[in-house]
Amino acid sequence: MQFTHTQKSVAAWCLIAALAVVALWLLAPVLTPFVVAAVLAYALTPLVNRLDSLGQGRLPRVVAVLLVEFLFIVVLLGLFLLILPIMAKELPLLREQVPLLADRLNTELAPWLAKFGFRVSLDVASIKAFVLKYLNANFEDAFGSLLSSLKLGGSVALAIMGNAVLIPVALFYLLMDWDNFVGRALELVPPRLREAFDSFTSEADSVLGQYLRGQLLVMLIMAVFYATGLALFGLDLAVPIGVFTGLAMFIPYLGFGLGLVLAVLAGVLEFASIKALVMVAVVYGLGQVIESLYLTPRLVGERIGLHPLAVIFALLAFGQMFGFVGVLVALPVSAVLLVGIRRLKASYIASRLYTA
Repeated sequence: MQFTHTQKSVAAWCLIAALAVVALWLLAPVLTPFVVAAVLAYALTPLVNRLDSLGQGRLPRVVAVLLVEFLFIVVLLGLFLLILPIMAKELPLLREQVPLLADRLNTELAPWLAKFGFRVSLDVASIKAFVLKYLNANFEDAFGSLLSSLKLGGSVALAIMGNAVLIPVALFYLLMDWDNFVGRALELVPPRLREAFDSFTSEADSVLGQYLRGQLLVMLIMAVFYATGLALFGLDLAVPIGVFTGLAMFIPYLGFGLGLVLAVLAGVLEFASIKALVMVAVVYGLGQVIESLYLTPRLVGERIGLHPLAVIFALLAFGQMFGFVGVLVALPVSAVLLVGIRRLKASYIASRLYTA
């Protein structure tokens, strides 16, 4: 069986891609901050270039890079700080409501379950003791336990702190010289493959751009929807929980799950009635239907062409191989792989027609 020149080239590139994946898997702990910085640089470079062009040469690129990176860090900190009012509100409610909820479960739920043969009895005294021990701790005790946990898991803490410093530094240099890095990478492509390579990267860049823009729109729309829906039910923490749920959807499924757990916890502690479950069922159920059946297919799915099952598989596979970073880059990388698969399929069909 004779292979065409195009098929040999495709096979060579597939081998290179496979070797790159193996190298990434083996060096994942070391490469993680650089991979994250590269993904962020790819997403933020157009904004830096736009500011650079608006300055018409009067604004040094370093100023545009620092401004964009500063705004990005502020957005990340804002997302993180959304958790603080939730915790500040929920901890006192936990101290007050957990013993009461345990009493209600013992007096109301246990007799009902007993009718069906389920014997449930909560040790309310132990629950109250647990609450008094762990939720009534002052800030000094909490800070001391945090320090001790950092000492026990020192390597993890150092890794987190190192990445927190290294990622912004790597991002700065990548944003400064992104075009140079891309140009040097293109020089490695053989001239005879340059046309096919440019066509592939152009299509992949278009797909990734559409994915990023579509995902951002979905996040903003759902943040407004969840905040508004929870507020209509009278939840005090409607805005922080709703906005957090919407913005955390950049991690598919996981972000929605975290927001759902926070909403259930806040609703149960604040309302202490069936209203909490009704609120979560209506707002998050309707939100999931709107996001899954309308927004994501229209704004994201149709643009990158990934089936929902392919999305789930990509998240699990990349998460297994590369951890949390793999979950973040699963869909963008899958979109690029989809472009490659389309081209392989077209090449295979063309070769069959040629040999038929």
